Amino acid sequence: MAISAPAVRGNVTAKLNFTRHPAEGQVAFNYVDGPPAGEPQNNLVKYSEDVPITDVRGHESEYTLDRDAFQIIQDVPESKEKEFVDDDSIKANYYPEVEKLLLDNIPGSNRIFLFDHTIRRADPNASRKAVQTVHIDQTAYSAEKRVHKHMGDDAEKLLQGRYRIVNVWRPLNKKPVESMPLGFASSASLDQKDVIPVEHRYPHGYNGQTAAIAYNPSQKWHYLSEMTGNERLLLECFDSESLKEGTTVDGGRVAHTAFEHPLTGPEHEGRESIEVRALVFGP
Repeated sequence: MAISAPAVRGNVTAKLNFTRHPAEGQVAFNYVDGPPAGEPQNNLVKYSEDVPITDVRGHESEYTLDRDAFQIIQDVPESKEKEFVDDDSIKANYYPEVEKLLLDNIPGSNRIFLFDHTIRRADPNASRKAVQTVHIDQTAYSAEKRVHKHMGDDAEKLLQGRYRIVNVWRPLNKKPVESMPLGFASSASLDQKDVIPVEHRYPHGYNGQTAAIAYNPSQKWHYLSEMTGNERLLLECFDSESLKEGTTVDGGRVAHTAFEHPLTGPEHEGRESIEVRALVFGP
């Protein structure tokens, strides 16, 4: 009789990879593809820390975008997209579902623009694998730049209202996620001094900005154990409301990373996932 793999759930302590602040006067950078001749891929100095990570399974509804910058959506209907291998098919079938999910679950949102997606595979030869360094996908600078890049003549008007960047993350495994889960730190626990802007340099000349994170014991880390395909994780990378005086939005940016779960062994299936990145406008 086949022996099933042991459950991968519960609170754990795991190694997470952080980034040191650059030397005074230096700008942190990373080339998205290969760097120009004579330059390094990046100038980021990484280090690891043993971090307690709370399993939020059973407490999913207690976390909100405005306080934590992450939110869990459950009981999502099966997607029309079955294979997640063809970009055009994903955009035709899955993108409309993501747009509806965001409009239904972010109060006051009235316009969505999905600007890209990334699929991560467990295959060692895959072009995109799970990222094991703590980061935030966007900053205030890059969020405003994204609005100008994608929204054309409407950009200036949209920037006068509330705008956000939210990633919609889901596993693609047929079974619950057993390895390399996603860890995320409540925005309310993240000190801005530990957020390191990083120039994100693309080969075609576009420079975005992401953020690396330095470790601080005050950070409160979480994960959702054994996540399934009918669950979605909303990861808020930026919320313009967080910049306003007297705001009730606590930071509006979630640091996150894949991590090696200490209960995962070779018998567990590798994690595969898709994240779709969205500009969310309103109210």
